[in-house]
Amino acid sequence: MTIHFKQHETFRDDYSFANSPECVARLPFPFPDDEYMYSMNLEPHVPVGDGALRAAFDIDEHYITECRDRAITLERDPGMHYVAAPHMMEAQWDLLELIMESYARDYPEHFSLTRDGARWHWVNRLLGIDDTFTFGDTSTLPYEPMEYITRQAQGDWILQEERDAMLYWGAGIATQRADYSLRFNLGMSWNEFHGPVPLVKEIGMLDRALKFLLRLRVGHPVRRLNWSLTVNPRLEVSAESLPEWAPDRTIVTPENAGRLVYLRIELQPLHRLPRSNAIVFPVRTYLVSLEEIANNNPAWAKRMHRVLKTLKQDLVDYKGFTRYRDAAVAWLSQFDDGRDEEVAKAE
Repeated sequence: MTIHFKQHETFRDDYSFANSPECVARLPFPFPDDEYMYSMNLEPHVPVGDGALRAAFDIDEHYITECRDRAITLERDPGMHYVAAPHMMEAQWDLLELIMESYARDYPEHFSLTRDGARWHWVNRLLGIDDTFTFGDTSTLPYEPMEYITRQAQGDWILQEERDAMLYWGAGIATQRADYSLRFNLGMSWNEFHGPVPLVKEIGMLDRALKFLLRLRVGHPVRRLNWSLTVNPRLEVSAESLPEWAPDRTIVTPENAGRLVYLRIELQPLHRLPRSNAIVFPVRTYLVSLEEIANNNPAWAKRMHRVLKTLKQDLVDYKGFTRYRDAAVAWLSQFDDGRDEEVAKAE
């Protein structure tokens, strides 16, 4: 499937970001039912269809502009959006290898990787990168291995190390994170990071998910979907930049919600890494406005109306759209005729 990459769009200032109908159609719509409850929803990460689930790590028409936005964010606030514990270097090289191999295999027209022992040659035609380096030697790259390769990838990436039957945040790059602090979370355990999620501890989901991931094997990745809402197509909504984007939540009305409110879909394909035994936790973010959803798939708009209308208040508060949930529901209500129908999932 040919991807027509956008060259000029922004995720800040004038917000010129937009999805083509083809891009909307390939999204991994996160609602299998008319009601939503936080769950593990883990499944084997195997290729499905021609959409977002086709490749190990999906890229779409926004690849070039997202990488450009990441560079802007990293340069604007050094040390805030990329952090790594010194002992995670082996895992960083693991991640670099995984992404390079996956991109070169799944998108050979855009990426290539050739190896002569430890001497590697990496070509990224989309970003105009043609580099030769020595695998394992950080001095041969312009950045640390994780930062180097994830500057060329969509989504955020967290490396979790396993110690004493627990997972800990050991490194991460996050220029698209939804209302949390990467620096604050570095070193946190699985339970500490996920503890604020409503009900997951009470229903035992947190312990079950941890036990499942501790058994994750190399070469057998799994994936899950998560979601939230945001105002405007802004990728960088970290805790540190809260004063810049939080006021936007007060301007949403039932009249403008279709244009201003975006569904923020997170595709999370988790892999066990071979040398370090770390687990990489990518968060591939997709933004799509309520208006784009309704224009391209009215059945999705109907389902979103039902999901948001019935969503428990503690989840609304946790996901951060308490101020404008009612406005979004009101706007979406025009697409819900009250009848039931099959909602097609994008693949």
